[in-house]
Amino acid sequence: MKNSPANQSSAKRSHRILLVDDDQHLLQSLGRWLGDQGFDVQLAADIASAESALAARTFDLAFVDLRLGDEDGMDILSHCRTHHPNVVVILMTGYATADTGVEAIRAGAFDLMTKPLIDDEILIAINRALSQQQVLEENEQLKAQLDKRFAKESIVGSDQRMQKIFDMVDNIANTKATVLITGESGTGKSLIARAIHQRSQRKNAPFVEIACGALPENLLESELFGHVAGAFTGASSHKEGKFKQADGGTIFLDEIGTASPSMQVKLLRVLQELQFEQVGGSETFHVNTRIVLATNEDLSQAVEAGTFRQDLYYRVNVINIELPALRQRPSDIPMLATHFMDKICSEENKQLDGFDPTALQALREYQWPGNVRELQNVVDRAVLLGKGPLLGTHDLPSHICEGSFSPTVAVSTVKQGVRQTLKEALEGPERQIILQSLRENSWNRNVTADQLGINRTTLYKKMKKLGLEEPQTASNNW
Repeated sequence: MKNSPANQSSAKRSHRILLVDDDQHLLQSLGRWLGDQGFDVQLAADIASAESALAARTFDLAFVDLRLGDEDGMDILSHCRTHHPNVVVILMTGYATADTGVEAIRAGAFDLMTKPLIDDEILIAINRALSQQQVLEENEQLKAQLDKRFAKESIVGSDQRMQKIFDMVDNIANTKATVLITGESGTGKSLIARAIHQRSQRKNAPFVEIACGALPENLLESELFGHVAGAFTGASSHKEGKFKQADGGTIFLDEIGTASPSMQVKLLRVLQELQFEQVGGSETFHVNTRIVLATNEDLSQAVEAGTFRQDLYYRVNVINIELPALRQRPSDIPMLATHFMDKICSEENKQLDGFDPTALQALREYQWPGNVRELQNVVDRAVLLGKGPLLGTHDLPSHICEGSFSPTVAVSTVKQGVRQTLKEALEGPERQIILQSLRENSWNRNVTADQLGINRTTLYKKMKKLGLEEPQTASNNW
């Protein structure tokens, strides 16, 4: 190892390095020098001691000599690739050739360095390797977060129709059949599309989404299929389309009902043959892509009106998942509202106890033309602007509360000559809310408590206080 001016290590923490070399002089001197740079170094002179060290500790990087007496350092590289894939391996040798370097990189080594080693080059190689490993780990963490966010389990809903949809997602996830997701805007079509992808064997491949209604036809064709340089004014370079990007994975075409007649012809061919040409190109591309489509329009009516091709409709409507509007599943509203409240509270580092009964009643009675998306926006606003530990009707937009119960009912009862405290006045609607939720859930108190955002003990006490007794015919599910 040739000495050079002292260098300051760029390591931000004590990264663990396994140094493997049968030359004891180099092993000890390089080990001391790496320790001086701030690394946590462990030494090994042969394959057996290297594998033993890898089994006993977690290392960030292995620095391995290719020739270890009669042994081959490539065996350690192979061992790391199989048993310790998070360990980056840098090989070093005094007998490097171009073929040796190619073989090492193909086998999975990050780099191959030639002896004599120079301090600056060692630090540069190590820090490059560790930086790349950090990026890979961050990508894995991000992917895990996305998997969790878009997994089927993250879609909130206990309504029977939603449960059937969840079952269907499981049943069709690994098929190649085209899926059409229908429902009003804001019902969660994109979430269901992602859930299908995440539950399938394609989950590690790309999920590519494009809103067909957001682009004019000429740009949409380029986005979907790509274009070659010079295909049209402004096409100065080659562009890979969404279908090519989704090869091996899933492509989600939202707002498919807005596609023009000529685009419908192109889509029909892709759906039938999974092949296409780029705009301005002659080469035919074949892709292995799962296609999921969505629309908030009634395509059968569009077929009758002549705005949507009948043959394309039959092709896209192989499996149809129809998402119910939020107003059609009011029993899910308290659960969804609590879910969104917890989410925004976590993001904003805010602590709230939940919704008071009048607010929950208002949320349940509102018709939600914007569906789940509108509910989330309302809850986010209430959490961000709310002052007290409980979110009430005063924290909701005025149009949400029109026609729902309000605390002013207590004043009206006094005017009618019935003197009630506010607490007594609230018991009536509270009893109605709990009773309605219990009935909708077949008196399952676990599900009811979750929907109302309270624990089971609190629900039991309220039921006892309000005189709510389970019918004898109902089963007791605790």
